[in-house]
Amino acid sequence: MPRKLAPVDRYGLERSGTSPSESIRFGLGSPGLDRAEVSLSRTVFQPHRHDSYALGITTGGVQTFGYRGARRVCLPGQLHLLHPDELHDGAPGVAGFTYRIVYLAPALVRDALAGGSLPFVAEPVQQPGGAARPIAAALARLLADIDEPIGQLLGVEAAVAIADGLAQLSERAVSRTVTVDVRTVRLVREYLTAHVSEPISAATLERLAGADRYTIVRQFKAAYGTTPDRYRLLRRLDAARAAIGRGQSLARAAVDVGFADQSHLTRQFKRAYGMTPGCWQRLTSVRGRPGL
Repeated sequence: MPRKLAPVDRYGLERSGTSPSESIRFGLGSPGLDRAEVSLSRTVFQPHRHDSYALGITTGGVQTFGYRGARRVCLPGQLHLLHPDELHDGAPGVAGFTYRIVYLAPALVRDALAGGSLPFVAEPVQQPGGAARPIAAALARLLADIDEPIGQLLGVEAAVAIADGLAQLSERAVSRTVTVDVRTVRLVREYLTAHVSEPISAATLERLAGADRYTIVRQFKAAYGTTPDRYRLLRRLDAARAAIGRGQSLARAAVDVGFADQSHLTRQFKRAYGMTPGCWQRLTSVRGRPGL
């Protein structure tokens, strides 16, 4: 269950006249990946360190923090990318700020990059476009709803996108060319399509394709323009639309195609198509009405 923390917590937050609206709320995580939503107006973080990458998006107000000898400012929409074990603090710039953040274990980044030293991004505040676009997109998906479970495939996808993005932004940026094994990605796509309503682990795809999970994600995206997890989600939504079109209830359609419940289907449907499944059902049924 999500939890609100007291004003003093393991990330170095210190009480400073906390207002009732201030909070730190942790969402659901997965091995090596945690998520939180922070809202502060008068409380400040004292200097502290993380043993993970701390990758966040400012969602409101102005956030300021000291990092590597300089004072930084992070505005709404901007990213803040902090390297493991780097001393930093944090405070509201004017009248409070909010942000959502992912704490990503260095081991996941290293595995996604097939070993070697961790990428270090010298500038901790980044615009969401340009070279930081892959990280921004991965964070946006992870942080859209921090109370939604993180499936294993989504966790791998996020690690790959963030690791590649950090490497691109680092001072040792290396161009990564992906060679696609057509047989591998075809096998993965066919399996995902055939088992669209079932939970699928990264280990299952590794056994099927004879490749590691990070290679599978990169090759699949190069071949089909999206990741395995995203591909499976869209096929689930296709199946849900077809079921709804046949007159099946939203609750039944959601469970039948593999969503946890109707609300889970509704959230994903709206993100993909810009409207709720109920709205889509009403609009598409108009053509079947007499006289129209």
